[in-house]
Amino acid sequence: MELYLDSVDFKEIEAALDYGFIKGLTTTPTFMHRHGITDIDGAIVKLSKMVPELQVEALGDTPDEIVAEAERIMSLGLERPPVFKVPISNEGVKGCQRLRARGYKVNVHLIYTLNQAYMAMEAGASFICPLAGRMQDQGHDAIQLFEQCVDVIDRYGYDSKVMFSSVRHAEHVRQAMLTGVHVCTMPFSVMKNLCENTLTALGTAQFREHTALMTQRVKDVVRKANPVCETSETLSAAMVKMTESRLGLVTLVDAKGAVAGVFTDGDLRRKLQTGGRGILDQSLATIGFSKTPQTIDRESLLNDAVKIFKKAEVDSIVVVDGARPVGVLDVQDLIKLGLLGQEHL
Repeated sequence: MELYLDSVDFKEIEAALDYGFIKGLTTTPTFMHRHGITDIDGAIVKLSKMVPELQVEALGDTPDEIVAEAERIMSLGLERPPVFKVPISNEGVKGCQRLRARGYKVNVHLIYTLNQAYMAMEAGASFICPLAGRMQDQGHDAIQLFEQCVDVIDRYGYDSKVMFSSVRHAEHVRQAMLTGVHVCTMPFSVMKNLCENTLTALGTAQFREHTALMTQRVKDVVRKANPVCETSETLSAAMVKMTESRLGLVTLVDAKGAVAGVFTDGDLRRKLQTGGRGILDQSLATIGFSKTPQTIDRESLLNDAVKIFKKAEVDSIVVVDGARPVGVLDVQDLIKLGLLGQEHL
């Protein structure tokens, strides 16, 4: 089943063509009016340069007028001959036959009955185009008509292709495939969602999560901020570095620059509650700090970090290179990557 786009929105058309397998574009005067296009001829010329096959209306009240309009459109200097769309009628099938005799492709559309489709087939229509959505709006069995059209073409050997049009939703596309139609033309709003599925999204997210756990290392995601204080520095200095880094801790180091402990925002609240503002100028060594922080080597896999967060139930892990701190891994970093759930906040 060939895939066509039903649109005159140039941005949508470019997006659809990016798939690489769109076979053509169907248009209507109604679409152009709704989209605010006033230079119809200019739009037709532009569209003909964009798409593999363009289908445009050749309106007329008589066969002569239909042919004349088609020839007028051809004189615009199109990239290639379009498929001329002609509404089904006695005059329309005559116009279709004449256009086919001149070597043009014709889409006979606005079909609502098998008898109309039969007349279009006999006239040599390249495309037979019933309108699914419009028929169903009126309570008619559109799917049965598509099946009948396909069956008649197969049974009698007509060269026409059945085009499933007036697509409203993804279910129409599924039904189009099952009826055996040759072409389905649809709006971009339907086309871009055909690959979407909740279970697929969940599975993809899980694959990415597991891949990241097994391949990405702590150094790939660790924050650039690395707030460090010596144990001799004051609580005020630690507060400033903690605030500037937007992290919930500062790493404390000894005289050799090795990790000696951490002082967290939780420690800050507890110390102020018990010691008051007078401790702001005291050293961290005097106030006290945690001497057993959770650390992880920068070369470790993220899977190892996840295990630490789950087991230790901490908000941050000090990232080290040997004994020296080189950054902080925050639990929110892994939550944003989808490697931990919100329950770990």
